[in-house]
Amino acid sequence: MFPKGFMWGAASASYQIEGAYREDGKGESIWDHFSHESGRIKHNENGDVACDHYHRFREDIAMMKELGLKSYRFSISWPRVIPDGTGKVNEKGLKFYSDLVDEICAAGMEPMLTLFHWDYPYALYEKGGWKNDESPDWFAAYVKVIVDALSDRVGYFMIFNEPQLFIGGGHHIALHAPFEKNDQKDMMKICRNVFLAHGKALRIIREYAKRDVEAGMAPTGSVFVPENDSPEAVEKAREKTFSIDAKNYSFSNAWWADPIMLGRFPEGAEEIFGKDLPVFSNEEWSLISAPLDFYGFNVYSARSAYGPDDNLTGYDEYSYMGSPKNTLGWNITPKVLYYAPKFFYERYHKSIIVTENGMPNLDLVSLDGKVHDPQRIDFVNRYLLQLEKAIDEGVDVIGYQYWSIMDNFEWAEGYDPRFGLIYVDYRNENRIFKDSALWYKNVIKTNGASLHD
Repeated sequence: MFPKGFMWGAASASYQIEGAYREDGKGESIWDHFSHESGRIKHNENGDVACDHYHRFREDIAMMKELGLKSYRFSISWPRVIPDGTGKVNEKGLKFYSDLVDEICAAGMEPMLTLFHWDYPYALYEKGGWKNDESPDWFAAYVKVIVDALSDRVGYFMIFNEPQLFIGGGHHIALHAPFEKNDQKDMMKICRNVFLAHGKALRIIREYAKRDVEAGMAPTGSVFVPENDSPEAVEKAREKTFSIDAKNYSFSNAWWADPIMLGRFPEGAEEIFGKDLPVFSNEEWSLISAPLDFYGFNVYSARSAYGPDDNLTGYDEYSYMGSPKNTLGWNITPKVLYYAPKFFYERYHKSIIVTENGMPNLDLVSLDGKVHDPQRIDFVNRYLLQLEKAIDEGVDVIGYQYWSIMDNFEWAEGYDPRFGLIYVDYRNENRIFKDSALWYKNVIKTNGASLHD
Protein backbone atom coordinates (compact mmCIF):
# COMPACT_ATOMS: atom_id res chain seq x y z
CA MET A 1 0.00 0.00 0.00
CA PHE A 2 1.08 3.58 -0.54
CA PRO A 3 2.55 5.24 2.55
CA LYS A 4 0.75 7.95 4.49
CA GLY A 5 1.69 11.37 3.13
CA PHE A 6 2.56 9.98 -0.30
CA MET A 7 3.09 12.91 -2.68
CA TRP A 8 0.60 12.30 -5.45
CA GLY A 9 1.12 14.96 -8.09
CA ALA A 10 1.59 15.97 -11.68
CA ALA A 11 4.35 17.71 -13.59
CA SER A 12 5.03 20.32 -16.25
CA ALA A 13 7.94 22.32 -17.67
CA SER A 14 8.27 26.03 -18.32
CA TYR A 15 8.84 26.10 -22.08
CA GLN A 16 6.19 23.48 -22.68
CA ILE A 17 3.31 25.40 -21.10
CA GLU A 18 4.12 29.03 -20.30
CA GLY A 19 4.13 30.87 -23.63
CA ALA A 20 4.67 34.64 -23.23
CA TYR A 21 8.05 34.08 -24.80
CA ARG A 22 8.83 37.77 -25.32
CA GLU A 23 6.77 39.32 -22.52
CA ASP A 24 7.82 41.26 -19.43
CA GLY A 25 11.51 41.29 -20.25
CA LYS A 26 12.05 37.57 -20.83
CA GLY A 27 15.21 36.65 -22.72
CA GLU A 28 15.52 34.10 -25.51
CA SER A 29 16.19 30.43 -24.80
CA ILE A 30 17.71 27.93 -27.21
CA TRP A 31 14.21 26.50 -27.66
CA ASP A 32 12.82 29.94 -28.49
CA HIS A 33 15.58 30.38 -31.04
CA PHE A 34 15.79 27.01 -32.72
CA SER A 35 12.05 26.30 -32.80
CA HIS A 36 11.74 29.29 -35.12
CA GLU A 37 14.06 27.64 -37.65
CA SER A 38 12.06 25.84 -40.31
CA GLY A 39 12.16 22.05 -40.14
CA ARG A 40 13.28 21.73 -36.53
CA ILE A 41 9.84 20.95 -35.02
CA LYS A 42 6.92 19.01 -36.45
CA HIS A 43 4.58 21.31 -38.37
CA ASN A 44 7.08 24.12 -37.64
CA GLU A 45 5.38 24.63 -34.27
CA ASN A 46 6.91 26.41 -31.28
CA GLY A 47 6.27 27.35 -27.65
CA ASP A 48 5.55 31.03 -28.23
CA VAL A 49 2.06 30.69 -26.73
CA ALA A 50 1.89 27.00 -25.76
CA CYS A 51 -0.79 26.68 -23.03
CA ASP A 52 -0.57 30.38 -22.10
CA HIS A 53 0.12 29.28 -18.53
CA TYR A 54 1.96 32.56 -17.90
CA HIS A 55 -1.39 34.36 -18.00
CA ARG A 56 -3.60 31.49 -16.83
CA PHE A 57 -1.60 30.00 -13.97
CA ARG A 58 -4.23 30.84 -11.35
CA GLU A 59 -6.88 29.03 -13.38
CA ASP A 60 -4.52 26.09 -13.84
CA ILE A 61 -3.61 25.84 -10.15
CA ALA A 62 -7.34 25.99 -9.27
CA MET A 63 -7.89 22.96 -11.53
CA MET A 64 -5.04 21.12 -9.80
CA LYS A 65 -6.59 21.93 -6.43
CA GLU A 66 -9.90 20.53 -7.64
CA LEU A 67 -8.12 17.28 -8.46
CA GLY A 68 -6.67 17.16 -4.96
CA LEU A 69 -3.02 17.06 -6.03
CA LYS A 70 -0.65 16.86 -3.07
CA SER A 71 2.29 18.22 -5.07
CA TYR A 72 3.05 19.97 -8.34
CA ARG A 73 6.35 19.73 -10.16
CA PHE A 74 7.19 22.74 -12.36
CA SER A 75 10.34 24.29 -13.77
CA ILE A 76 11.89 27.75 -13.99
CA SER A 77 12.77 29.39 -17.29
CA TRP A 78 16.33 30.61 -16.72
CA PRO A 79 16.09 33.40 -19.37
CA ARG A 80 12.75 34.59 -17.98
CA VAL A 81 14.54 35.32 -14.71
CA ILE A 82 17.94 36.37 -16.10
CA PRO A 83 17.40 37.38 -19.76
CA ASP A 84 21.07 37.19 -20.75
CA GLY A 85 21.76 34.15 -18.59
CA THR A 86 24.05 36.16 -16.32
CA GLY A 87 23.89 39.64 -14.84
CA LYS A 88 20.74 41.67 -14.42
CA VAL A 89 17.73 39.90 -12.91
CA ASN A 90 14.34 40.43 -14.55
CA GLU A 91 12.15 41.24 -11.55
CA LYS A 92 8.91 40.71 -13.49
CA GLY A 93 10.01 37.22 -14.46
CA LEU A 94 11.02 36.40 -10.90
CA LYS A 95 7.71 37.76 -9.60
CA PHE A 96 5.82 35.40 -11.90
CA TYR A 97 7.45 32.41 -10.20
CA SER A 98 7.00 33.88 -6.75
CA ASP A 99 3.29 34.39 -7.46
CA LEU A 100 3.08 30.88 -8.88
CA VAL A 101 4.62 29.38 -5.75
CA ASP A 102 2.25 31.39 -3.56
CA GLU A 103 -0.69 30.04 -5.56
CA ILE A 104 0.58 26.45 -5.29
CA CYS A 105 1.02 26.77 -1.52
CA ALA A 106 -2.38 28.41 -1.09
CA ALA A 107 -3.94 25.44 -2.92
CA GLY A 108 -2.43 23.10 -0.33
CA MET A 109 0.14 21.56 -2.68
CA GLU A 110 3.85 21.00 -2.19
CA PRO A 111 5.85 22.98 -4.79
CA MET A 112 8.51 20.78 -6.42
CA LEU A 113 10.85 23.02 -8.38
CA THR A 114 13.03 21.91 -11.29
CA LEU A 115 15.88 24.36 -11.79
CA PHE A 116 16.69 23.35 -15.37
CA HIS A 117 14.26 21.75 -17.79
CA TRP A 118 16.14 22.56 -20.99
CA ASP A 119 15.45 26.26 -21.69
CA TYR A 120 19.11 27.33 -21.76
CA PRO A 121 19.68 31.07 -22.36
CA TYR A 122 20.56 31.66 -26.01
CA ALA A 123 22.91 34.50 -25.03
CA LEU A 124 25.04 31.97 -23.14
CA TYR A 125 24.78 29.42 -25.92
CA GLU A 126 26.42 32.01 -28.18
CA LYS A 127 29.31 32.06 -25.70
CA GLY A 128 29.78 28.31 -26.03
CA GLY A 129 27.05 27.06 -23.73
CA TRP A 130 28.01 23.92 -21.83
CA LYS A 131 31.30 23.77 -23.73
CA ASN A 132 32.40 26.96 -21.95
CA ASP A 133 34.23 26.19 -18.70
CA GLU A 134 32.50 29.19 -17.13
CA SER A 135 29.11 27.51 -17.59
CA PRO A 136 29.04 25.84 -14.13
CA ASP A 137 29.47 29.27 -12.53
CA TRP A 138 26.79 30.79 -14.77
CA PHE A 139 24.39 28.10 -13.64
CA ALA A 140 25.34 28.46 -9.96
CA ALA A 141 24.70 32.21 -10.08
CA TYR A 142 21.25 31.61 -11.57
CA VAL A 143 20.48 28.98 -8.93
CA LYS A 144 21.47 31.46 -6.20
CA VAL A 145 18.83 33.92 -7.50
CA ILE A 146 16.13 31.22 -7.40
CA VAL A 147 17.11 29.88 -3.99
CA ASP A 148 17.17 33.40 -2.51
CA ALA A 149 13.74 34.20 -3.93
CA LEU A 150 11.80 30.95 -3.46
CA SER A 151 13.39 28.62 -0.90
CA ASP A 152 11.34 30.12 1.92
CA ARG A 153 8.31 28.37 0.38
CA VAL A 154 9.72 25.57 -1.82
CA GLY A 155 10.74 22.39 -0.03
CA TYR A 156 11.82 20.23 -3.00
CA PHE A 157 14.46 21.14 -5.57
CA MET A 158 15.44 19.09 -8.62
CA ILE A 159 18.60 20.38 -10.27
CA PHE A 160 18.64 18.93 -13.79
CA ASN A 161 15.85 17.26 -15.70
CA GLU A 162 17.06 14.47 -17.98
CA PRO A 163 20.69 15.19 -18.87
CA GLN A 164 20.22 12.19 -21.14
CA LEU A 165 17.97 14.37 -23.29
CA PHE A 166 19.34 17.88 -23.11
CA ILE A 167 22.90 16.59 -23.54
CA GLY A 168 22.41 13.21 -25.28
CA GLY A 169 19.51 14.42 -27.40
CA GLY A 170 20.63 18.02 -27.78
CA HIS A 171 24.40 17.75 -28.19
CA HIS A 172 25.05 14.15 -29.27
CA ILE A 173 22.42 13.07 -31.82
CA ALA A 174 20.73 16.41 -32.71
CA LEU A 175 17.27 15.29 -31.57
CA HIS A 176 16.60 18.39 -29.45
CA ALA A 177 17.82 21.98 -29.19
CA PRO A 178 20.51 23.04 -29.92
CA PHE A 179 20.46 20.17 -32.47
CA GLU A 180 24.19 19.43 -32.38
CA LYS A 181 26.30 16.36 -33.09
CA ASN A 182 29.53 16.68 -31.13
CA ASP A 183 32.52 14.35 -31.20
CA GLN A 184 33.64 12.42 -28.15
CA LYS A 185 36.18 15.02 -27.02
CA ASP A 186 33.65 17.84 -26.99
CA MET A 187 31.00 15.60 -25.43
CA MET A 188 33.33 14.83 -22.54
CA LYS A 189 33.95 18.55 -22.05
CA ILE A 190 30.20 19.21 -22.03
CA CYS A 191 29.56 16.39 -19.55
CA ARG A 192 32.34 17.61 -17.27
CA ASN A 193 30.77 21.05 -17.06
CA VAL A 194 27.28 19.66 -16.42
CA PHE A 195 28.60 17.54 -13.54
CA LEU A 196 30.34 20.57 -12.03
CA ALA A 197 27.22 22.69 -12.55
CA HIS A 198 25.20 20.10 -10.63
CA GLY A 199 27.67 20.13 -7.76
CA LYS A 200 27.84 23.91 -7.56
CA ALA A 201 24.06 24.21 -7.69
CA LEU A 202 23.67 21.72 -4.84
CA ARG A 203 26.21 23.64 -2.76
CA ILE A 204 24.21 26.84 -3.33
CA ILE A 205 21.02 25.09 -2.21
CA ARG A 206 22.67 23.73 0.93
CA GLU A 207 24.29 27.05 1.88
CA TYR A 208 21.51 29.51 1.10
CA ALA A 209 18.14 27.75 1.41
CA LYS A 210 15.96 29.58 3.92
CA ARG A 211 14.41 26.39 5.30
CA ASP A 212 15.20 22.70 5.35
CA VAL A 213 14.80 21.51 1.77
CA GLU A 214 15.08 18.22 -0.07
CA ALA A 215 17.35 18.21 -3.12
CA GLY A 216 17.57 15.64 -5.88
CA MET A 217 17.79 14.99 -9.60
CA ALA A 218 15.35 13.91 -12.30
CA PRO A 219 17.15 11.81 -14.92
CA THR A 220 15.69 9.34 -17.38
CA GLY A 221 17.47 6.45 -19.12
CA SER A 222 17.04 2.92 -20.40
CA VAL A 223 15.53 0.56 -17.82
CA PHE A 224 15.38 -3.11 -18.73
CA VAL A 225 12.73 -5.51 -17.49
CA PRO A 226 13.75 -9.17 -17.03
CA GLU A 227 12.30 -11.94 -19.17
CA ASN A 228 11.03 -13.61 -15.99
CA ASP A 229 11.43 -13.20 -12.24
CA SER A 230 14.31 -15.63 -11.85
CA PRO A 231 17.40 -14.23 -10.04
CA GLU A 232 19.47 -14.76 -13.18
CA ALA A 233 17.07 -12.81 -15.41
CA VAL A 234 16.71 -10.02 -12.88
CA GLU A 235 20.48 -9.66 -12.55
CA LYS A 236 20.87 -9.57 -16.33
CA ALA A 237 18.27 -6.78 -16.58
CA ARG A 238 19.96 -4.86 -13.76
CA GLU A 239 23.33 -5.15 -15.46
CA LYS A 240 21.93 -3.84 -18.76
CA THR A 241 20.13 -0.97 -16.96
CA PHE A 242 23.44 0.31 -15.59
CA SER A 243 25.71 -0.52 -18.52
CA ILE A 244 27.39 2.04 -20.76
CA ASP A 245 28.81 1.78 -24.27
CA ALA A 246 30.65 4.06 -26.67
CA LYS A 247 27.58 4.78 -28.81
CA ASN A 248 24.72 5.32 -26.35
CA TYR A 249 26.48 6.35 -23.12
CA SER A 250 24.91 9.82 -23.14
CA PHE A 251 21.47 8.21 -22.72
CA SER A 252 22.44 5.79 -19.96
CA ASN A 253 21.54 5.80 -16.29
CA ALA A 254 24.95 5.05 -14.84
CA TRP A 255 26.88 7.60 -16.91
CA TRP A 256 24.93 10.47 -15.33
CA ALA A 257 23.99 9.05 -11.94
CA ASP A 258 27.08 7.13 -10.78
CA PRO A 259 29.37 10.19 -10.57
CA ILE A 260 26.71 12.10 -8.62
CA MET A 261 25.41 9.26 -6.45
CA LEU A 262 28.56 7.13 -6.05
CA GLY A 263 31.43 9.57 -6.66
CA ARG A 264 32.92 7.64 -9.58
CA PHE A 265 32.43 6.94 -13.25
CA PRO A 266 30.64 3.69 -14.10
CA GLU A 267 32.57 0.54 -14.75
CA GLY A 268 34.11 0.48 -18.21
CA ALA A 269 34.28 4.27 -18.67
CA GLU A 270 38.09 4.41 -18.73
CA GLU A 271 38.31 1.70 -21.39
CA ILE A 272 35.66 3.39 -23.55
CA PHE A 273 36.81 7.02 -23.37
CA GLY A 274 40.52 6.76 -22.60
CA LYS A 275 42.28 10.11 -22.33
CA ASP A 276 39.05 11.96 -23.18
CA LEU A 277 37.43 10.88 -19.90
CA PRO A 278 37.00 13.95 -17.68
CA VAL A 279 39.50 14.32 -14.86
CA PHE A 280 38.30 15.71 -11.53
CA SER A 281 40.33 16.66 -8.48
CA ASN A 282 39.39 15.18 -5.11
CA GLU A 283 37.74 18.48 -4.24
CA GLU A 284 35.70 18.41 -7.47
CA TRP A 285 34.63 14.81 -6.84
CA SER A 286 33.45 15.85 -3.38
CA LEU A 287 31.50 18.71 -4.92
CA ILE A 288 29.86 16.55 -7.60
CA SER A 289 28.95 13.69 -5.28
CA ALA A 290 27.73 15.66 -2.26
CA PRO A 291 24.76 13.70 -0.87
CA LEU A 292 21.31 14.21 -2.36
CA ASP A 293 18.10 13.59 -0.43
CA PHE A 294 16.20 11.64 -3.07
CA TYR A 295 16.57 10.05 -6.48
CA GLY A 296 13.92 11.18 -8.94
CA PHE A 297 13.55 9.53 -12.33
CA ASN A 298 11.36 9.83 -15.42
CA VAL A 299 10.17 6.56 -16.93
CA TYR A 300 7.52 5.67 -19.49
CA SER A 301 8.55 2.38 -21.00
CA ALA A 302 11.05 -0.44 -20.62
CA ARG A 303 14.25 0.64 -22.37
CA SER A 304 14.52 4.20 -23.48
CA ALA A 305 11.96 5.88 -25.67
CA TYR A 306 14.76 8.01 -27.10
CA GLY A 307 18.07 7.58 -28.83
CA PRO A 308 19.30 5.67 -31.86
CA ASP A 309 17.16 2.70 -32.88
CA ASP A 310 19.27 -0.25 -33.94
CA ASN A 311 16.27 -2.41 -34.79
CA LEU A 312 14.20 -0.40 -37.24
CA THR A 313 13.03 -3.41 -39.22
CA GLY A 314 12.20 -5.76 -36.35
CA TYR A 315 11.01 -5.80 -32.74
CA ASP A 316 12.84 -5.22 -29.49
CA GLU A 317 12.46 -7.64 -26.61
CA TYR A 318 9.34 -5.86 -25.32
CA SER A 319 7.30 -5.80 -28.50
CA TYR A 320 5.79 -8.18 -30.99
CA MET A 321 3.41 -8.06 -33.91
CA GLY A 322 0.45 -5.96 -32.76
CA SER A 323 1.85 -5.35 -29.28
CA PRO A 324 0.44 -2.43 -27.25
CA LYS A 325 2.07 0.95 -27.84
CA ASN A 326 1.16 4.53 -27.12
CA THR A 327 0.68 7.15 -29.85
CA LEU A 328 4.42 7.83 -29.98
CA GLY A 329 5.09 4.15 -30.60
CA TRP A 330 6.59 3.46 -27.17
CA ASN A 331 5.99 0.04 -25.65
CA ILE A 332 3.47 -0.21 -22.83
CA THR A 333 5.38 -2.12 -20.14
CA PRO A 334 3.88 -1.69 -16.64
CA LYS A 335 6.55 -3.79 -14.93
CA VAL A 336 9.08 -1.04 -15.57
CA LEU A 337 7.48 0.85 -12.65
CA TYR A 338 8.35 -2.08 -10.42
CA TYR A 339 11.88 -2.72 -11.58
CA ALA A 340 13.05 0.88 -12.13
CA PRO A 341 12.53 2.06 -8.53
CA LYS A 342 13.81 -1.29 -7.25
CA PHE A 343 17.03 -1.09 -9.28
CA PHE A 344 17.67 2.58 -8.45
CA TYR A 345 16.93 2.16 -4.75
CA GLU A 346 19.18 -0.86 -4.43
CA ARG A 347 22.05 0.87 -6.24
CA TYR A 348 21.84 4.39 -4.83
CA HIS A 349 20.09 3.90 -1.44
CA LYS A 350 18.02 7.07 -1.65
CA SER A 351 14.28 7.70 -1.38
CA ILE A 352 12.62 7.46 -4.78
CA ILE A 353 10.31 9.94 -6.49
CA VAL A 354 8.77 9.05 -9.84
CA THR A 355 9.21 12.51 -11.35
CA GLU A 356 7.53 11.64 -14.67
CA ASN A 357 5.33 8.81 -15.90
CA GLY A 358 2.41 8.97 -18.28
CA MET A 359 0.97 8.20 -21.69
CA PRO A 360 0.33 10.11 -24.91
CA ASN A 361 -3.09 9.04 -26.14
CA LEU A 362 -5.54 9.64 -28.97
CA ASP A 363 -7.55 12.27 -27.09
CA LEU A 364 -10.42 14.23 -28.60
CA VAL A 365 -13.52 16.07 -27.46
CA SER A 366 -16.46 13.71 -27.91
CA LEU A 367 -20.01 14.59 -28.94
CA ASP A 368 -20.92 14.96 -25.27
CA GLY A 369 -18.25 17.65 -24.83
CA LYS A 370 -16.06 15.41 -22.68
CA VAL A 371 -12.68 13.75 -23.26
CA HIS A 372 -12.87 10.00 -22.69
CA ASP A 373 -9.46 8.35 -22.36
CA PRO A 374 -9.95 4.83 -20.94
CA GLN A 375 -6.60 3.70 -22.34
CA ARG A 376 -4.76 6.23 -20.17
CA ILE A 377 -6.71 5.19 -17.09
CA ASP A 378 -5.83 1.55 -17.72
CA PHE A 379 -2.18 2.47 -18.40
CA VAL A 380 -1.72 4.44 -15.18
CA ASN A 381 -3.62 1.87 -13.13
CA ARG A 382 -1.38 -0.96 -14.36
CA TYR A 383 1.81 1.06 -13.79
CA LEU A 384 0.79 2.23 -10.31
CA LEU A 385 -0.02 -1.31 -9.22
CA GLN A 386 3.55 -2.23 -10.11
CA LEU A 387 4.87 0.77 -8.18
CA GLU A 388 2.78 -0.30 -5.18
CA LYS A 389 4.32 -3.77 -5.42
CA ALA A 390 7.80 -2.25 -5.20
CA ILE A 391 6.74 -0.24 -2.14
CA ASP A 392 5.27 -3.33 -0.50
CA GLU A 393 8.63 -5.07 -0.97
CA GLY A 394 10.48 -2.31 0.86
CA VAL A 395 11.44 0.25 -1.80
CA ASP A 396 11.20 3.72 -0.25
CA VAL A 397 9.03 5.57 -2.77
CA ILE A 398 7.76 8.94 -1.51
CA GLY A 399 6.01 10.43 -4.53
CA TYR A 400 4.59 10.03 -8.03
CA GLN A 401 4.28 12.87 -10.56
CA TYR A 402 2.09 12.12 -13.54
CA TRP A 403 3.36 13.63 -16.82
CA SER A 404 1.76 15.90 -17.55
CA ILE A 405 -0.82 18.00 -15.81
CA MET A 406 -2.03 19.30 -19.19
CA ASP A 407 -1.45 18.74 -22.89
CA ASN A 408 1.52 20.83 -24.00
CA PHE A 409 4.35 21.44 -26.44
CA GLU A 410 6.21 18.14 -26.66
CA TRP A 411 9.55 19.44 -27.94
CA ALA A 412 10.48 18.25 -31.44
CA GLU A 413 7.15 16.40 -31.69
CA GLY A 414 5.21 19.67 -31.45
CA TYR A 415 1.65 19.56 -30.17
CA ASP A 416 0.51 16.23 -31.62
CA PRO A 417 1.27 14.06 -28.54
CA ARG A 418 -1.28 14.61 -25.77
CA PHE A 419 0.03 13.44 -22.37
CA GLY A 420 -2.17 15.64 -20.19
CA LEU A 421 -4.76 14.94 -17.54
CA ILE A 422 -6.28 18.21 -18.75
CA TYR A 423 -7.18 18.62 -22.42
CA VAL A 424 -6.06 21.91 -24.01
CA ASP A 425 -7.70 23.28 -27.16
CA TYR A 426 -4.80 25.29 -28.55
CA ARG A 427 -7.09 27.37 -30.77
CA ASN A 428 -8.72 29.06 -27.80
CA GLU A 429 -6.78 27.72 -24.77
CA ASN A 430 -9.92 26.15 -23.27
CA ARG A 431 -9.22 23.45 -20.67
CA ILE A 432 -11.27 20.28 -20.08
CA PHE A 433 -10.71 17.62 -17.42
CA LYS A 434 -10.22 14.29 -19.14
CA ASP A 435 -11.83 11.21 -17.61
CA SER A 436 -8.35 10.21 -16.42
CA ALA A 437 -8.08 13.40 -14.36
CA LEU A 438 -11.25 12.57 -12.46
CA TRP A 439 -10.12 8.97 -12.07
CA TYR A 440 -6.75 10.18 -10.72
CA LYS A 441 -8.60 12.45 -8.29
CA ASN A 442 -10.12 9.33 -6.73
CA VAL A 443 -6.77 7.55 -6.65
CA ILE A 444 -5.36 10.46 -4.66
CA LYS A 445 -8.39 10.68 -2.38
CA THR A 446 -8.10 6.98 -1.49
CA ASN A 447 -4.27 7.04 -1.38
CA GLY A 448 -4.19 4.39 -4.07
CA ALA A 449 -6.82 2.03 -2.64
CA SER A 450 -9.12 2.62 -5.63
CA LEU A 451 -6.49 1.05 -7.91
CA HIS A 452 -7.83 -2.30 -6.70
CA ASP A 453 -11.48 -1.58 -7.46
